[in-house]
Amino acid sequence: MNILHTSDWHLGHQLYGRRRHEEFEAFLAWLQTTVRERRVETLLLAGDVFDSALPGTRAQEMYYRFLGNVLDSSSPCRHVVVIAGNHDSPAFLDAPHTLLSVMGIHVAGRAREPEEEVLALAGPDGEPELIVCAVPFLRERDLFRAREGEGREARDRLMAEGMREHYRRAALRAEELRAGRDIPVVAMGHLFASGGTVSEGVRDLRIGSLGQVETGIFPECFHYVALGHLHIPQKAGGNERIRYSGSPLPMSFGEAGRPKEVCLLETAGAHVKVERVPVPVFQRLESVEGDLDAIAARLTELSAQSAPCWVEVTHTGALPVPDLREQVEAHVSGGVEVLRIRNARPVPEGMDADPARETLEEMGVEEVFERRLREAFPEADPADPKLEELRELYREVLAMPDGEEDSCAS
Repeated sequence: MNILHTSDWHLGHQLYGRRRHEEFEAFLAWLQTTVRERRVETLLLAGDVFDSALPGTRAQEMYYRFLGNVLDSSSPCRHVVVIAGNHDSPAFLDAPHTLLSVMGIHVAGRAREPEEEVLALAGPDGEPELIVCAVPFLRERDLFRAREGEGREARDRLMAEGMREHYRRAALRAEELRAGRDIPVVAMGHLFASGGTVSEGVRDLRIGSLGQVETGIFPECFHYVALGHLHIPQKAGGNERIRYSGSPLPMSFGEAGRPKEVCLLETAGAHVKVERVPVPVFQRLESVEGDLDAIAARLTELSAQSAPCWVEVTHTGALPVPDLREQVEAHVSGGVEVLRIRNARPVPEGMDADPARETLEEMGVEEVFERRLREAFPEADPADPKLEELRELYREVLAMPDGEEDSCAS
């Protein structure tokens, strides 16, 4: 059978205030066509379906419309398995679980017992053809209960042990369901595997207080591990059978120019062959860096191409430019739009330092909030559950449609 592994859609994501609905819709249309053309029978979505815990109505509409289209009567796809990522609300994803399961859509928002997380997906003859361990993003409270005064080192150890045990129990259940059949066992997860390459667009890498986890937590009986969380497509720990598909769209200018892809798995019995399928570029991003002359020359060149392009400008000249934005905009025309302007000139140390040189635009809204948390709670552990709750509430506010923020101000 053919299985497609994708992750980190981040529907509803904005790039420096610019909404990206058209890009997301173009990607989902391409993915639907790919499913049909490549005869994909099972689609795996490994977390971060949405960019926030409370996605806007447009993002929700795209998600549910895609699910309906990809499983219609003319589609080869019989099963879709979705797990929650750290950006998703487990309760929100799980809410329509009963209805979606009737359609062949299996959703794992919150962590469950192996009997519920491990799925035996049936083929046209009604017999199991694939076992999927649908393990969502595991939070600290899913794995253990911290005791008062427990330090970070102890909590890291308990988290790692808890994750290993969670996947071990899932593997045991998978082998029970497999019952000696020559069919593959695929595990899913949303986590940061050690050795992974991180891009600028990834936030909240920690799981509680734990940063990375060893790929050894995945039992050998898994023929493939479909991971989400890191946006750059890659093997985890150099292991061919443990992969990140990466985000299909660049989540930051730091990912501009990096190839995007989905993973197509072709199975023969329990053997899994992986093909990396490139994802087209739906909105071109460019980073322009240098002194004012170099920036002007590159912007003029991009404008002459008369193609839509979003640009990040980084000024590295030795001397400050008081009217930098005006100077930059003077060289922009056609479909070129400058979304961000940064001034990267060196900041002197000591008494000559000027903290005002770091602008709010350069920091971004989430970095501003994170710094405010550190100011308000200087002694708190960054992984404190109370701080994480404040972060989740803040993301919900960011995700609200324009004009609704005022209604929750109280």
